[in-house]
Amino acid sequence: MAAQLKRSTKRLLALILSIPVVILAGGLIYMFGMTYLEHAPRDFLASVEWAAETLTTTGYGSDARWTHPLMIVFVIFFQLVGMSFYVLIFPVFFLPYFEERFEARLPGSLPEMAGRVLIHRYGPAVDSLVEELRRVGTAFVVLEQDERQARRLRDRGYDVVFGALDEQPGMLSGVEAAQALITNADDHADATFIMMARERGYTGPILALAEDPLHRPPMEKIGATAVFTPSHVLGAALAARASARISPKVEGLQLLGERVGIADFRVQASSPLARQRLGDLRMRAHHGVTVIGQWNGGRFASAEGPDTRIEAGAILVVAGALANLARVERMATPLRLHGPIVVAGYGAVGRKVVEMLHDAGETTIVIDVRADPEVDVVGNILEHATLEHARVRNASAVVLALSNDSAGVFATAVVRDYAPEVRLIARVNLAPNVARLYQAGADFALSVGQVAGQILAHHLLGESAITVEQRLKLARVAPGTMVGRHPWKAEVREKTASAVVAVERGTEVLVEFDPEFQVRADDVLFVCGTTTGLDKYMREFRATSAERPAAPAARS
Repeated sequence: MAAQLKRSTKRLLALILSIPVVILAGGLIYMFGMTYLEHAPRDFLASVEWAAETLTTTGYGSDARWTHPLMIVFVIFFQLVGMSFYVLIFPVFFLPYFEERFEARLPGSLPEMAGRVLIHRYGPAVDSLVEELRRVGTAFVVLEQDERQARRLRDRGYDVVFGALDEQPGMLSGVEAAQALITNADDHADATFIMMARERGYTGPILALAEDPLHRPPMEKIGATAVFTPSHVLGAALAARASARISPKVEGLQLLGERVGIADFRVQASSPLARQRLGDLRMRAHHGVTVIGQWNGGRFASAEGPDTRIEAGAILVVAGALANLARVERMATPLRLHGPIVVAGYGAVGRKVVEMLHDAGETTIVIDVRADPEVDVVGNILEHATLEHARVRNASAVVLALSNDSAGVFATAVVRDYAPEVRLIARVNLAPNVARLYQAGADFALSVGQVAGQILAHHLLGESAITVEQRLKLARVAPGTMVGRHPWKAEVREKTASAVVAVERGTEVLVEFDPEFQVRADDVLFVCGTTTGLDKYMREFRATSAERPAAPAARS
């Protein structure tokens, strides 16, 4: 029975039992001391009365003078014991006891689960998914065995069931009616949850988030519909952001050939481009380049017209002839494209980042506080000596794969201050901390919750509900209703948030157009923008994809 008592109840019982024991022991010692040290004998009841008065700090009456040193030391010690009881009795024993008695009890069994999603254990990996479920109106229940976490979730308005499956297997009663199950505990607890759900007759989808990729096949064998490893997906996303060899910044860029390029420039606060309107800068007329948009705070904003303002600190995406791009470099700081990629943190995410970068042929410099055969620099990323040893200022990018969000935010600020021109990519656990990383200077930040949320939302809701990042694309299209119009005077940006960056005419690719230039029916246009922007362009100008000819002779 004692094993079933709550911890606060056990504490209170221990206090109640310990008080008479302490009073009895103190009274006996006092009676012995007064008899043999003070030579002023006290009977048993008087000694116990003295011990009770001292322990409760209520006073001693007339019995308050001692001369023997040992007796004085004992009295002082017993007074301190009494003060300790007085200080601890309320916050440690009584308050928790009464809080548990009067606090609303957490439910220990599932509610009606029809149409609901059951999430086993809450954590950063399911945080974004929970918000998405709330947004689309899908009901869910969280099964949590940490009482403090369960109460926090209840205070946030979530439906919570509290208990441990291995101690209360009956709490899964009714799970058969659930719309879907998601398990986010450690791999062993995930396996237990999956097996118990299947044993109860649940036949719907069970999605598991695993820590070790090697555990995916066993989990699928015991009943999981699909098993994902968000930390590894996160590592792959960070590596793709750090290396153009893994994921080019503009999909389809090879269509333009070698004469035309798209470049990234960081707009420093001192740059003449900073805080200027595109209509005032007239980049096309004065410099022969087209501003596609800018990355700022991890989000890409397409240049939508002359009123678009270039933000200080943003990364500007510009298209044009290589010679013209070189001239723009003088006004903004070009991002370094060559050099090693520094990876700070060699945990599960960092290992995946390094693995993918090596597979792509990139050179890496790995920093970690612990020695490892794959770690190049053992040290603290917050120390300048470590940054110098890792040659961070010469890197093409720095990936912060630290496991602690607070350390990641501070490391971002330190690295940005030390190397202001280097691309800085950071991982984070909790999605709300992404904004803090951008404030600290990160160019791109991604949380495990965003990655897991995107995966799970896709499988549960049938859509990519949470966008990790917007990817730029270059499309080769037929003119459509652009025939007879100037590529830069047809309000393409204003209507579609895309831009015509080049025109293929015969064997030439034109990127600069005089005022009288008009698109011909046999021209091919290169349009750059996000997927959404390109879709708008195709509808607005009735354009269709243009097939690339097999050889120039086919055009004659």
